[in-house]
Amino acid sequence: MQVIAIDAMGGDHAPQAVIKGVEEAKRKKIIKSGIILVGKKDQIEKYSTQLDQLEDVTIYDAPDTFKMDEKPSHILRRRETSLYMAADLIKNGKANALISAGNTGALLAVSTFVIGRIKGVSRPAIASPIPNKKGYTILLDSGANLECKVENYLSFGKMGLALQKINGIDQPKIGLLNVGTEEDKGTEIVKAAYQLMRQELGANFAGFVEGRDIAAGTVDVVVTDGWSGNIALKSMEGIGSFISHLLKSSVHSKGIMVKLGALLMKPVFSDLKYKTDSRNTGGGYILGVNAPSIKAHGNSDSIAIINALKVAEKGIESMIVEKIQHSMQ
Repeated sequence: MQVIAIDAMGGDHAPQAVIKGVEEAKRKKIIKSGIILVGKKDQIEKYSTQLDQLEDVTIYDAPDTFKMDEKPSHILRRRETSLYMAADLIKNGKANALISAGNTGALLAVSTFVIGRIKGVSRPAIASPIPNKKGYTILLDSGANLECKVENYLSFGKMGLALQKINGIDQPKIGLLNVGTEEDKGTEIVKAAYQLMRQELGANFAGFVEGRDIAAGTVDVVVTDGWSGNIALKSMEGIGSFISHLLKSSVHSKGIMVKLGALLMKPVFSDLKYKTDSRNTGGGYILGVNAPSIKAHGNSDSIAIINALKVAEKGIESMIVEKIQHSMQ
């Protein structure tokens, strides 16, 4: 049986949200894999109501917690934290995938140095799925590498293409994020990355794209550095929340006819809310490491945790690591 190790103490609503998500995922048989909850055993048992009744769910006691505001590099010295111990379970062959809603930099560090990098990957990257008109655009890097070298962009591109092929797209198109689509625009490093990607990726490379192309679905993969990617990601999340708030406040401020019209439009609004709700993506893969490693949103609730478990299980079943290994050869 495949096993998912989850950092029970990571995230703004841990451990309650993590426990509730695990309980519901197993009770409703959403997840087939075994699950190891890594964290303070007394707290997990305090908040759990069904764990002792569920099959293939165990608790692995970790006496310490790595906080959101700690310096990420310190995680490698904090070997009794739930995050480090969860990664160590994978290193020692006791688990096959890792999930955490905790400190992003620390998760990246344990994924890179405890689980280990795939041969040929210059730097791991966070791949975030962004809803578009046709499905999802993969944005990477969305926060792991604030500054990149030319070869990093190519590595990100190859991994993104491999992921979208797993997602069922036979010939994914990839774009390089820039301030314009003309070849002479952008910084020297971005222009050099353009030339390298065009040479190495061939017909899969669609050239430069702009920020609006991410949600438009112009390409299937958008490559950028972690600085720009994280800003783009957070901006889109903020715009989604703003539009939802604007719709609600506008309806409430109008008369009875508008309210009746909104009631008739409820299925449409529900569909919009579902597609723009970051909880429903579960999280993004840290691509380039030797096991599926999933960064869930810091404010993940139980719904987001369930979806993160689904992402982890898909990563195991689709053999994402092996396919990325092949793409880097």
